[in-house]
Amino acid sequence: MRHGGQILADQLSLQGVKAVFTVPGESFLAALDGLHDSGSIETIICRQEGGAAMMADAWAKATGTPGICFVTRGPGLANAMSGLHIAHQDSSPMILFLGLPASDTEDREAFQEVETKSLLGTFVKWVGVIRDTKRIPEYVSRAFHVAQSGRPGPVVLGLPEDMLAAMADVEDARPANLIDPEPTPGAMADVQAALSAAKQPLMLVGGSGWSGDVRDRVQDFARRFDMPMVSSFRCQDYIDNRLENYVGHAGVGMDPTLAAAIKDADLLFVVGSRLGEMTTNGYTLIDTPNPKQKLVHVHPSGDELGTVYRADVPVVASAETFSKALEQMQSPTSVPWSGWRQERRANYLKTMEPAELPGAVHMGKVIGVLSDAMPDDAIICNGAGNYAAFLHKHFTYKGYRTQLAPTSGSMGYGLPAGVAAKVAFPDRASIVLAGDGCFMMTCQELATCMQYDLPVVVIVANNSMYGTIRMHQEREYPERVVGTRLTNPDFAKFAESFGGHGETVTDTEGFKPALDRAIASGKPAVIELKLDPEALTPRQTLSAVRAAAMAK
Repeated sequence: MRHGGQILADQLSLQGVKAVFTVPGESFLAALDGLHDSGSIETIICRQEGGAAMMADAWAKATGTPGICFVTRGPGLANAMSGLHIAHQDSSPMILFLGLPASDTEDREAFQEVETKSLLGTFVKWVGVIRDTKRIPEYVSRAFHVAQSGRPGPVVLGLPEDMLAAMADVEDARPANLIDPEPTPGAMADVQAALSAAKQPLMLVGGSGWSGDVRDRVQDFARRFDMPMVSSFRCQDYIDNRLENYVGHAGVGMDPTLAAAIKDADLLFVVGSRLGEMTTNGYTLIDTPNPKQKLVHVHPSGDELGTVYRADVPVVASAETFSKALEQMQSPTSVPWSGWRQERRANYLKTMEPAELPGAVHMGKVIGVLSDAMPDDAIICNGAGNYAAFLHKHFTYKGYRTQLAPTSGSMGYGLPAGVAAKVAFPDRASIVLAGDGCFMMTCQELATCMQYDLPVVVIVANNSMYGTIRMHQEREYPERVVGTRLTNPDFAKFAESFGGHGETVTDTEGFKPALDRAIASGKPAVIELKLDPEALTPRQTLSAVRAAAMAK
C-alpha cells in the first residue's frame, strides 16, 4: 500500500524523470512527501510559479525529455500559465501537476478553486483530473505519451489533495512507448524529385525532436548536396553556424537579403518548423495558403501540415527518422545552386559585422566577445526584447542545444532557463542574456541559483526602458512616450545582496575582464551593461526610428 503521492513519485522515477521544478503548496503535500524518498529525482524549489514552469520548458528543450513542474491551485496555476504558453508555442514536452482542493468541495468555489478543464482546455495538449488514486499510473502514462507524441507540448494533470493522500495498492505503469513516424519510400522519392528540379533551394530547420545525432546527419546531407541552410526563429543552434552551408536565421531582426532569398527560392525544404509568424516575418515571406515556392514540409504531426501553408510534398516524419532517410539519399553528381549557396553565405557573414552605434558599451561587439570567449558547448539563454536581436545577429552558435529561448517571445525566460540548463548540465557554462525589463520579471530566481549553488552568469542589457515597445511606440506614435521608461536598481549590488557576484560595465573594453571575473567567482553572477538608449537595434538608433516615422 502506498499513498497517492508516493505512487505518483514512483511513476515519475519509472518514466526517467531526473528533476522537478516547483513552488510548494499545501494542495500537493503528499506528492512532496513522495518526492522526499525518491533518490533519482532532484526537487528544485523555485521562487515563483512562472519561473518554475519556464524551467520545466527549458529542461525539455535542453534534454529532449519532458519537463516536470508542480504548482498549486488558483494563483499558482495563474502564475504558471506563462510557462505553459511557452511550452505550447515552442512544442516542448512538459507535464504540469496541479494541486487541487479536496473532492468533497468541488464546484463550490472552494479556496483557490479553478475549473481546470474549461480554463486550460484550449491552452495545452490535454488536461486531466485524477479522481481515483488507483488510476494515477494510467493518467501519468497517458500524460507522458501525449506530451511527447506528434507535435510535443504541455499536459496538465489535476491532483485533488484527498486523492493524493489516499492509500492504494496498484501496479506501476511501464515507461512510455512512443511511435516515431517514418517517411515512406514514396515521400522520399518525391523529396528527391523536388530537389532534382530545384535551382535556388533553401533548407529551413527547426521544431522539436532534434538531437546532436540528428544535427550531424542533416549537416552531412547539407555538405553532400551543397544545400544552403536557414534556422527558424530561435533554433540557431540546430546547425553549426561556422558551417559553410549555414546562411542565416529567419526570425526577429532578419537580414533583408535573407528575407529576399526566402521569397526568391524556388524550393523551400522545411524540416521540423511549423513556419510560424516570426520565422515567416508576419506570414509575408510565403504566400498563404499556396506558396509560390515549391514547398517540401516535414513535420512529426500530420495535423500541422497544411494548417497555414499547402505543401507540394508533405511528409509526416520525426526529425530523427527523416534525418536517417536523408542518409540514404543519393548524392548528386553536381548541383546547379552552388553559386546561390555561396552568395547566401557571403551575405550572412556580412551581417556579423557590427554597425556603428552610439554609447560607450556597444552591444554588438559585446556579443562578439562573448561568442569568442565561450566554449562550444556553453548554453546561452535569453528571454524577449530588442537586446536579443543583437544576440541573434552577432553570436555564433556552435554546439547543439546551446540556445534556450522562447519562440513565444516571453519576457523573463532567460534566468529560469539558465537555472534549468545548469541543473541538467552542471559541467557546462550557463549564460543568460536579459534586458533590464526582462530580467526584473524573474530576477527572484537568483535565490534559486544561490540555494542550489548554480553559478549562472546573467548579462543585463540596461537601457532603462522597455526597448521593443519603445521602438514600436516611436514608429507608430513618435515623440509620444508613455509607459516604457523604467527605473532600475543597481544590478551588481542586487546580485551581491543574494550573496552572488556583481559587475557593472560602462565601456565595451570592460566587458571581457568583467566576464572573466564573474566566471572565476564560481558564484551566480550579474553583469550590468550600461547602454545608451539611442542604440535601439543592431542597425538603428532611437532617433532614426522616430525621424523615419515623422517623415511619413
